[in-house]
Amino acid sequence: MTSHDELPRSADLPHPRRLMLHAARPVVRLYTNRRYGVHVHHAERVPAAGPVILAANHVGWLDGPMLALYSPRPVHALTKREMFSGGMDRFLRSSGQIPVDRFAPDPAAMKACLRVLRDGGVAGIFPEGARGAGELELFKRGTAYLALVTGAPVVPVSLFGTREPGSDSHSRPARGAPPVEIVFGDPWQVPAQPWPRRKQAVEDAMASLRTHMLGALADAKTITGRELPGPLPAGDSERDAARRQATT
Repeated sequence: MTSHDELPRSADLPHPRRLMLHAARPVVRLYTNRRYGVHVHHAERVPAAGPVILAANHVGWLDGPMLALYSPRPVHALTKREMFSGGMDRFLRSSGQIPVDRFAPDPAAMKACLRVLRDGGVAGIFPEGARGAGELELFKRGTAYLALVTGAPVVPVSLFGTREPGSDSHSRPARGAPPVEIVFGDPWQVPAQPWPRRKQAVEDAMASLRTHMLGALADAKTITGRELPGPLPAGDSERDAARRQATT
């Protein structure tokens, strides 16, 4: 585990709040189990201690709550900053989630994740950056960068059933739809690299991680017998914004 005093430094940041992160999960799971019939596969693949990055595919609105609820360890997930308004702002911050600008570099969000990981916690990231088909066609650098800085293992997470085919990015499965299934893959890891971390090293790590996650997604499809819901409807803002910023 790297130190908060190593570059980029994270000693000046507080650890995200943890009160609801621990207390609310068992209660909310009771509802979601009844509503969505959630099945979790291979949770034992998540290391029981030490820093971990959970990297999930992203097809719909429900992915974030499912990752937060069904991770075997409490997770501080990067959550789009647009969600942090009104009553949701207090709720998300109380439950330990981290606001992120998905379409521009966000050093504050990265440092918040570093604080979590260097404290031995779990950070959750959607490498695609926005909701879409979930097939990892878009893949941003942030997850690989955090892995290079901290040496934390990255556990792929494949989510199925959080959005129905043809529905938009804000939809939820109808009652009676097939259950939500969550598959944790085998960890991927690279040794921590000291400062400075060259762009090519990050690019190489990103390519290796994406290949690993594509393999984990293929395995998850075999385990569950499920397919992802396909692309979002034409003009859906989540997809279009992500494509405009694919190289951020």
